Amino acid sequence: MMAANGASCARPQKRAARDKHNGKSTDSSVRERRQKDKEDRLSLVVWRRPVTTLHYFLLETLIKLKEWTLKLWQRRGAVFLVLLLCSLFSFAYSTEGAHQQYVKYLEKRFLWCAYWVGLGILSSVGLGTGLHTFLLYLGPHIASVTLAAYECSSTDFPEPPYPDQILCPQGGGLEGSISLFSIMSKVRLEACMWGAGTAIGELPPYFMARAARQSGADPEDEDYEEFEEMLEQAEGAQDFVTRAKLGVQHMVQKVGFFGILACASIPNPLFDLAGITCGHFMVPFWTFFGATLIGKAIIKMHIQKLFVIITFSKHIVEQMVSLIGSVPRVGPALQKPFSQYLDAQRNKLHHAGGSASADENWLSWVFEKVVLVMVCYFVTSIVNSMAQSYAKRLQQQRHSEEKTK
Repeated sequence: MMAANGASCARPQKRAARDKHNGKSTDSSVRERRQKDKEDRLSLVVWRRPVTTLHYFLLETLIKLKEWTLKLWQRRGAVFLVLLLCSLFSFAYSTEGAHQQYVKYLEKRFLWCAYWVGLGILSSVGLGTGLHTFLLYLGPHIASVTLAAYECSSTDFPEPPYPDQILCPQGGGLEGSISLFSIMSKVRLEACMWGAGTAIGELPPYFMARAARQSGADPEDEDYEEFEEMLEQAEGAQDFVTRAKLGVQHMVQKVGFFGILACASIPNPLFDLAGITCGHFMVPFWTFFGATLIGKAIIKMHIQKLFVIITFSKHIVEQMVSLIGSVPRVGPALQKPFSQYLDAQRNKLHHAGGSASADENWLSWVFEKVVLVMVCYFVTSIVNSMAQSYAKRLQQQRHSEEKTK
């Protein structure tokens, strides 16, 4: 009897061991399959497979448009309200009257704010690359305002042509009357709008993780799967990057609002992980977005703005140009175009429509080409990313069909 009981007890243990072994082999095969699928998708880029990439990009675009149309139809009440407000504004815009000056002012402010919010979103979302619009647009704008303010001794630039072109006011200002705070006030609106745009751009990782947690975590979502693997392997983390990611995750999870605020208030390339963490642990939307908005649009933006203004203040720029000239042998040759460019900018501030010098044209041409290359790379990365998303759809469809067979 005891032998029979021992044999019957041993059989479930052997079965459990066999199931565990089969489970391990299944997990291993699934990981290998996912790794192979990922490598296949990453090879789908414009410069390797242009026809297939563009074809998949167009198909994914049609699918996204269909999904967005359905979402808008589900929220048709809000869409109708927005269309009604747009119609009222269009009527007020096209009707002559004393209100036109206010309409023009609102239109100018709205377009100016929308421009910087859009650039902030592009900088934050980027679909895997990020268009660094602070370095390309906001930083140069703040630098131009700073240089002009010190040259004109005033920030009351005539509008128009400001902000398209900066000219000194006719009367000018008192020498030395420009302060750090007056320049910060001049560029505060565009800086805060850009920061608000970067905060909006941090929402996709949050919504992705939140939806995955509510639906039981889609096992095919590799970004979310990587986050869960990091949580499982937290104890054995050795490398600096993993420890830094875990530090962000622990701060956000334990401190809450102020942890998110701290992560958002400093330049932090790991902030996407904060969004995923908040979504995974079901942090309320307004807690996450409120802390992110305050951190990025107010605290971090003032830090970055202050850095640019100090860097391009009059005495710092003069010292930098003199340091360039002190470089042995090549110093004077490097110093000349910078000095001529600064002199040309000063002259342009006092003379509207002045002709640009050859050195200024050369530097402007170089900057335009750098911006063009970065924009082209950004657009190409969008095409590649959407094509890879469609390839992932096909892989998921193929695997689901294999499971049902």
